[in-house]
Amino acid sequence: MPALPSRKAPQPAATNPASIRNFCIIAHIDHGKSTLADRMLQITEVVDARNMREQYLDRMDIERERGITIKSQAVRLPWTSDTDGKDYILNMIDTPGHVDFTYEVSRSLAACEGAILLVDCAQGIEAQTLANLYLAMENNLTIIPVLNKIDLPAAQPEKFAAELAKLIGCKPEDCLRVSGKTGEGVRELLDEIVKQIPAPTGDSAKPARALIFDSVYDTYRGVVTYVRVVDGKLSPRDQILMLSTGVKHEMLEVGVISPEPIASNGLGVGEVGYLITGVKDVRQSRVGDTVTTATKPATEALAGYKDPKPMVFSGLY
Repeated sequence: MPALPSRKAPQPAATNPASIRNFCIIAHIDHGKSTLADRMLQITEVVDARNMREQYLDRMDIERERGITIKSQAVRLPWTSDTDGKDYILNMIDTPGHVDFTYEVSRSLAACEGAILLVDCAQGIEAQTLANLYLAMENNLTIIPVLNKIDLPAAQPEKFAAELAKLIGCKPEDCLRVSGKTGEGVRELLDEIVKQIPAPTGDSAKPARALIFDSVYDTYRGVVTYVRVVDGKLSPRDQILMLSTGVKHEMLEVGVISPEPIASNGLGVGEVGYLITGVKDVRQSRVGDTVTTATKPATEALAGYKDPKPMVFSGLY
């Protein structure tokens, strides 16, 4: 197992919620979301220069081939603020950009308190960005407007800063300017995440409740479920209960992704990580469902669960 960065980063299950910031990146396809995520991984030093590759978080072959994000990824980034010198944990949830994945995006947004609205300053605001922005507003997320690709000769930051300001009701000078390619402005963006996005709220004394915002299938380990803990704590070997189905599982492993999986002693309030129960069918781990402990179960599920509808159809003639 890889180790967490050696510096004094807060550890999983022992992280004060006040030092956690959960955020996602909203962007149209080709506006540089995966490249910006790459720079964040480098600057926070969770990936060293030898192991770095483009589109690090896009693990599926089709994601790399087409340059799109299909599956959500959740990465724990330790960050020492340049402003106050304090240590923070930034949980970046990388969401799909395509409108076909609206429900999946909505659950990822529900796991966050803030969102980076990323716009290519050579192309401007596009339809898919707007659709996901409105979802973020419905979830009452703090929006940080960011203009990307300022290194391009065709960049028009002044024009699109004015458009962004009009769209979300801020001043043009509030729009941050970055280059995911060169890294310019990314440290300042990480500090703005700390300053602007509120810390998660929850009650550690209440029964555990965690939101499932995605799941993936691993050939060797079965279903890996991504969760955000809202109340209580999840610990290894807990027996967990899925509130929508009433099905119980034993939790074999719990941990965080930074950006590779790292087993931990649990997940506390506001933390984002993964669970492994040995289940082999992803339908047992439904996006939007609430996970609680079987020994002291929560009575009320987290809001927003729907039975997901398939968005890919085939016709036979």
